[in-house]
Amino acid sequence: MSERDNILGRIREALAVAAPMPGQDHDTARPTPVLPSAADQRRVLPAVGQAFDEQLALFRKNATELRADFRLLQDLGALEAELKEISAAEGWQRAASHGGELTKAACRALGLPVLLTDQAFDKRELARCDVGISECDALVAQTGSVVVTSRSAGGRALSVLPPHHVVVARREQLVPDLPAALALLKSKYGGNYPSMISFITGPSRTGDIERILVLGAHGPKKLTVLCF
Repeated sequence: MSERDNILGRIREALAVAAPMPGQDHDTARPTPVLPSAADQRRVLPAVGQAFDEQLALFRKNATELRADFRLLQDLGALEAELKEISAAEGWQRAASHGGELTKAACRALGLPVLLTDQAFDKRELARCDVGISECDALVAQTGSVVVTSRSAGGRALSVLPPHHVVVARREQLVPDLPAALALLKSKYGGNYPSMISFITGPSRTGDIERILVLGAHGPKKLTVLCF
């Protein structure tokens, strides 16, 4: 018997066994899995300092190692000025954003045409934007990740299509670790979770080809976090 025949035979055998419908577990003897508590999770995760300054320094370190650009600013005015400086340096012509409190202020300061993704929009126009500016749900010190959802960050595409993703955040959105981030999402959304939850850990990357790191493979090539 050839390897091809062997593979096809195993597929036929598998297809002969009826599978349960989604959401219906026919194996009633199987115990219900018990998820580990936050305390159990923290025993196997990297330690995080208790003080805010320690957590901020850890987020900065992790984000920098992941090739994200993290900038801590004094106030909203400084954030607007920083954004204008980045725009001038990169020659932005058009931006994409959504109707958040921080993003509205940021986009007004830019003075550029802005495509809003929480309204009806053309995805081809979004792909032509130089930058996507979004808010977030949290910054995770433990991993240097930015937590976004389809509700907090202007839908699914804003943080993916433009080549530069800029996140505007407040200091109080910094959380120490992943269990704290998950608890925040549960507290914020209850049983009505958004259709998309994403932990963005640095700019998009791949190392599949000859183990050479390439940025911007499946999303933005640049990630900038502006926090005040």
